[in-house]
Amino acid sequence: MKYSVTLADTLMRRFPDPDAYPYRSWSYPQGFMLWGFIRLYEKTGKEEYRSYVMRYCEEHVAPDGSISGFTGCSLDDIMAGSVLVWAYRQTGEEKYKKACDAVRAAFSDYPRNSDGGFWHGRHLPGEMWVDGLFMGLMFLTRYGAFVGDREACFAETVRQLNIVFARCEKDNSGLLYHGFSENPETPWASRLDGRAQEIWCEGLGWYAMILVEVLALMPRETPGYDSVLMQLQKLLASLKKVQDPLSGLWFQVVDRTRTPGNWHDTSGSAMFLYTFRKASLCGFCGDEYDEVIRKGFEGIKTKCLLDLEGNLNVYDACDGLGIQVSYDHYIHYTKNVNAKEAVAAVLWASVAMEYEGIEG
Repeated sequence: MKYSVTLADTLMRRFPDPDAYPYRSWSYPQGFMLWGFIRLYEKTGKEEYRSYVMRYCEEHVAPDGSISGFTGCSLDDIMAGSVLVWAYRQTGEEKYKKACDAVRAAFSDYPRNSDGGFWHGRHLPGEMWVDGLFMGLMFLTRYGAFVGDREACFAETVRQLNIVFARCEKDNSGLLYHGFSENPETPWASRLDGRAQEIWCEGLGWYAMILVEVLALMPRETPGYDSVLMQLQKLLASLKKVQDPLSGLWFQVVDRTRTPGNWHDTSGSAMFLYTFRKASLCGFCGDEYDEVIRKGFEGIKTKCLLDLEGNLNVYDACDGLGIQVSYDHYIHYTKNVNAKEAVAAVLWASVAMEYEGIEG
């Protein structure tokens, strides 16, 4: 069984219209899930996977390029725009170019902290989440690579990664706390340094994935490329140290490997697996992580179970977890079957593991 194909087919049965994928029309979960389909289409050439992605694009983009559901209210809202960049590359249709331009325009007045870091949402003053790096930069880097405004998009991408790295890194480890806020009223932020209290597995997973995505898209001579590569290499080295050697997975609070109550998070673990695999395939690291990758995929498989109808179900992840105020809040947050982020992350990881080579 190919886990990627079985999971994709499960998703198409459960959500014949991709716009029905939780949690609302036009948001990051659809974009994240559909990129798994894009990668699977690129590897298999099966038209049903391309059609599934294009159905979403056609449903949301009008002939004049306006996007149903898009507001630019948050980085989460921007992420699905990355799929429209792909649709423009596929079709060359002017409406998709206009739609991409509309998403790009949301950055023109997007709120920032005093250091230039994007707020996670316009309604979250001062708050930078590591999740937001993936949400905003999946679009921005691709817009620069394939649509226009290349130099500015790449420079902003590097700038955002460097800002969040400087604000959120823990003890020169390459591991990042879940967020930073310069707003003293933010309940989860430390009064000493503005940081979140813990290193959340999935949050760090979003950051890990965007590092390899950015490096795969930006030319080596891009200013700041080396700083992004340094972040990835530090992160990979630390993730190897905190991988559970028995299960091959990573813990909900990543660096608390021996703290009571911690558990293996499927979503973040799949994101890390994808990152290691793509880093290896793209030459961002050598073979020193081959065993990490092997163990990681074996661990992910234990969290994916077929039901009697032949559908693949993904276990042990949280659904839509924001920044929490303490370790206890992270480990006691409700776990779900088929949490939307975990399902998409497993699709990304399984495509990467089951097929050679990953396009930008």
